[in-house]
Amino acid sequence: MLHLTFRQIQIFDAVARHLSYSRAAEELHLTQPAVSMQMRELEENVGLATLEQIGKKIFLTQAGEELHRRSRDILLRLDETRAALASMKGIDHGQLNIAVVSTAKYFAPKLLALFCQRFSGVKLNLTVSNREEVLNRLTENQTDLAIMGQPPEGLDANKEAFAYHPLGIIASPKHPYAKAKQIPLYALMKETLLIREPGSGTRNVFERLLSTHRLQAESTLQMDSNETIKQAVMAGMGIALLSLHTIALELEAKRLIVLDVESLPVMRRWYIAHRTGKRLSPAAVAFRQFLLEEGAMLLGQIPEKIKGASRQRVGGKRVSGNSARKGKLGAAPGKAPI
Repeated sequence: MLHLTFRQIQIFDAVARHLSYSRAAEELHLTQPAVSMQMRELEENVGLATLEQIGKKIFLTQAGEELHRRSRDILLRLDETRAALASMKGIDHGQLNIAVVSTAKYFAPKLLALFCQRFSGVKLNLTVSNREEVLNRLTENQTDLAIMGQPPEGLDANKEAFAYHPLGIIASPKHPYAKAKQIPLYALMKETLLIREPGSGTRNVFERLLSTHRLQAESTLQMDSNETIKQAVMAGMGIALLSLHTIALELEAKRLIVLDVESLPVMRRWYIAHRTGKRLSPAAVAFRQFLLEEGAMLLGQIPEKIKGASRQRVGGKRVSGNSARKGKLGAAPGKAPI
């Protein structure tokens, strides 16, 4: 007879998703030996190998794939049960699972902190990752809500804009173009451009910007985080297209500047998304409403240097980020300008 504990199912699911003992251990806040021990006990109970290692890579066996499908169903039903029970208790006793893209980590904690001040009983689970991983968490129903700068495509999900998201070219204050006005975008193609990894929302915006203007960078350096890019720009290694929400402290300290470039900043939007048909807990419903009603105002409380840089073209005229925020952001907007 098969005897599996809930903990073993939970650990197996994490290992099967990541195909890595170490990443599963990190997610579950366990040691790698503890994960390995639970996996050995699980396979002894199952009586079949669920994983196989070829070289340095781990793969699911046929039995492992079947067990993973079953385990996902078990965990999903448990989550639905928790949500149903939480809805009976009200917002102050619910759990809020949020996944945010890495660029949003600069403001998401502030928004969550304000929300939790109002609903002190809410238990928060926050995951920060790149866009690809956040989309995966939505697809696998591992999160209630997701905050991202580019809404999911090809995924049955509800997505609503709640604030504007300006991206501009940042540089060291010692850069030759530091005091230049209306720099043509093509003039920057001879610079070393620091870019994020494939799958990043910022990388997608960068590639779309160059494609729209039919430009190609002569030299690029790929880096895996906004922090690394900021440090490299401050060191004079190059310039970068980056979210202006990520550089408030560096602007205040005069360690970075935003170049005055034609057609920039790129004005995108921040979205809150969840799977269509997802049964949101009262806490998740309340947080979604909080963002739609107050998110734009709260994100508008940024340094004047960012506000001055955050301009967009509307009807052929330049308007400030403050003016742009007066539009209705609660409803899903049309196609955002590049």
